[in-house]
Amino acid sequence: MRQKKIDIRYIATDLSSAFISSVHKNCPNAVHVFDHLHVVKLMNEKLDDIRKKDINKRKVLKGTRKLLLRNGADIFDKEYQTSLDKALDMNKPLSQAYYLKEQLREI
Repeated sequence: MRQKKIDIRYIATDLSSAFISSVHKNCPNAVHVFDHLHVVKLMNEKLDDIRKKDINKRKVLKGTRKLLLRNGADIFDKEYQTSLDKALDMNKPLSQAYYLKEQLREI
């Protein structure tokens, strides 16, 4: 029995290595994009890793995890925004990762 070939141009998957290798093997010419939810989740995990590295050095970073992982546009409370701003001002790598995460959310 012959299989009919399908011209697949675009494929969206999560970040599973099984999906990635299957797409590369079976659809090498297709544009492979990753599910936005999984990419943002991965970015949030990396952002939290950066925060944890300096948590022992700076008391200001304590209690900022939820603020850092939240959608920045949803932080309306001035006290929370001030706390987030202080944490970002004290830690350049954390600040860069946070703003990259926010840009990624907008995609």
